[in-house]
Amino acid sequence: MIEIVKEATFGSLKSIYSIAIIVIPIMITLQLLKNYKILDKITKPFGFFSRLFNTSNESVLPLLVGLIFGLAYGAGVIIQTAKEGNLSKRDLFLITAFLAACHAVFEDTLIFVAVGANGFIVLGFRIVAAFILTYILSKKISISEIDSLKSVDLEKIS
Repeated sequence: MIEIVKEATFGSLKSIYSIAIIVIPIMITLQLLKNYKILDKITKPFGFFSRLFNTSNESVLPLLVGLIFGLAYGAGVIIQTAKEGNLSKRDLFLITAFLAACHAVFEDTLIFVAVGANGFIVLGFRIVAAFILTYILSKKISISEIDSLKSVDLEKIS
């Protein structure tokens, strides 16, 4: 029994360490890019996301990070951006909906390719499905409906 607890504890600590050595440098880099206004230049070409889904321009960065790095790493950026007060509940809802359908596109696609799937079909289907889902939600769900959802206290998360 003690061996199981020991293994679980060390395994958990190792996982936390693995995530931290990736997330912390990403957060530092993003903050530096933001301070020097480089982030605005990087996210500008992807502004069509915010126009398509009728969200704020600040929603583009967490969407891209979640899309590229996945939910575990993207969540840190989403939480940080939300804490800064740059995202509305609607923005958070739509980012989450998009990323639920399509996240970690490089990692997941490569895993499917490794087992014999066609990467272009897998990637294409996931991206198209995420766009359709999020577009429909952005048109069908009003801000008042999202406001009526249970609030998330970001202070309790961290």
